[in-house]
Amino acid sequence: KQLLKLLVETESPSHDKSAVDRVGVIVAEEARKLGAQVDVIQNDETGNHVLARFHPSSFSPHPSILILCHMDTVFPLGTIQKTLFREEGEKIFGPGTLDMKAGIVIALAAIEQAQQHGLKRPVTLLCTSDEEIGSHTSRELIESLAKESALALIMEGALLDGSLKTWRKGTGGFWVKVKGRAAHSGGDHQAGRNAIEEMAHQVIAIQKLTDYSKQTTLNVGVVQGGTVSNVVPEEASIEVDVRVRQPGEWERIEAEVKNLKPLLDGTSITITGELNRPPMPFDDMMNATFEKARSIAANIGMNLTAGGTGGASDGNFIAPLGIPVLDGMGAVGEGYHSEREYIFAASLEQKVTLIAELLKQW
Repeated sequence: KQLLKLLVETESPSHDKSAVDRVGVIVAEEARKLGAQVDVIQNDETGNHVLARFHPSSFSPHPSILILCHMDTVFPLGTIQKTLFREEGEKIFGPGTLDMKAGIVIALAAIEQAQQHGLKRPVTLLCTSDEEIGSHTSRELIESLAKESALALIMEGALLDGSLKTWRKGTGGFWVKVKGRAAHSGGDHQAGRNAIEEMAHQVIAIQKLTDYSKQTTLNVGVVQGGTVSNVVPEEASIEVDVRVRQPGEWERIEAEVKNLKPLLDGTSITITGELNRPPMPFDDMMNATFEKARSIAANIGMNLTAGGTGGASDGNFIAPLGIPVLDGMGAVGEGYHSEREYIFAASLEQKVTLIAELLKQW
């Protein structure tokens, strides 16, 4: 808990490189204490990534197990003054506690426990700096390490009932800009082409692409346009969040959105978009991976359950590679990305025990 307090109070918003690097220094030091070979991977855009390799004392024929954490949070500097790290009853509160400072603490403690009980295989711990903003600088590293691993453990928080996350939706987005023609709204209204009016048509068309039967959602979450009320607006723009669960859905949505045409004469549309993280489906590989983990957990008296979520993680990058993934391996709690964020204190020890056993038995 002391390490958790230190990490939570060392705030690390994604876009503040020096702040995230302060967490990286702590993580690297803790890993070295456990005998890791630590590489700090320099990064100009965001914080540095910390790669710690734990080798068994004797040569191991086994491929490594990859443990994946992220050090960045969504909270700006100064949040800790308003939302203090504190323990109340069975809960521990604090910004970033669940997502995912607790995951880092659990990973390190599990490695230490496994070492004490004769860990026979290499373990690779990767702590990245930019997960909350899309993992743009860490994705390639994550995928390359996953390809040399027998299993990837993603230290995001579990579901509230303790279930692991055996499926996740893929995430993507679109940026739509409309260009019209400015004009005086009183003296020359008819000469104008109202970009906001055109965008209103596009917003409705985009929202209608949501298909709950396929668990596909599109959300126009940001709208910007115009300057002052007495000018026909020349420009308007929106940001669209897209979530897809089924493989192939992104391609369908992308084709539909990029085929949108303006309805008003004299207006034009520019559309850009990308799929940031592909879906992590509950397929045969995921089922087999979960069942193996459930069997190992049962041997130490733990009952694992499975669930899923509309949110994405770095596990979404690994699943399409055909590598076994277990996600939601971190603490149990709720209140992600809010001042209510907390974990159940008891889940720290429970997850340490589970992961240590997986490292030994996989």
